[in-house]
Amino acid sequence: MTEIILMSDPQVAAVPVQDCGDRLLDVREHELLLDGRKRDDAGAFAHLRSGVLDRLLDAQSHLPDGLRLLFVEGYRPPALQRRYFDDYAAELRAAHPNWPAAQLRSATSRYVSPPEIAPHSAGAAVDLTLADADGHELDLGTRVNANPEESAGACYTDAADLSPEARTNRQLLSHTLTRAGLVNYPTEWWHWSYGDRYWALTTGAPAALYGPQHR
Repeated sequence: MTEIILMSDPQVAAVPVQDCGDRLLDVREHELLLDGRKRDDAGAFAHLRSGVLDRLLDAQSHLPDGLRLLFVEGYRPPALQRRYFDDYAAELRAAHPNWPAAQLRSATSRYVSPPEIAPHSAGAAVDLTLADADGHELDLGTRVNANPEESAGACYTDAADLSPEARTNRQLLSHTLTRAGLVNYPTEWWHWSYGDRYWALTTGAPAALYGPQHR
């Protein structure tokens, strides 16, 4: 497996942000299937920067007939991102009380990005999967948001020991979204982004297009 740069890597935080000002748009007003598992009362989960949404719609237009993108979560308010990060770090700390702080932070970032650089809080990231025309999820090897412990590492995009069906579906998702200009976080097959610091580091862009948003 190719070495993975984690969100906690100083290289990610070192990427400058030159926010281009793209608005957060409500994806419910566009042709995407939405899943309700991350729905919040304010509807924040259903928002993305316009540049990300445009690329998702382009990706969907190139899927084979009968398949759709199933949108799970987009924008995540910074306070919620902080809670997710702290809660998962607490789980790992309880399981590994001897880990030093740096190891704990690194391990946590496999599954939840450090709040200060989180792509979701910039409106730049989306968690999603594939579904058929009736909205039934395809087999991609794990549930969306399965952590590394629960999935025994099968949440990693290039994990070994997937079924042929799951691997084919992951390859289709990856090809479609990469073609549209998004990048994957390799520890989470469902997490794709555009315009954030991780995207900039991965693609060699001089700066991120999107910084944290408060709404």
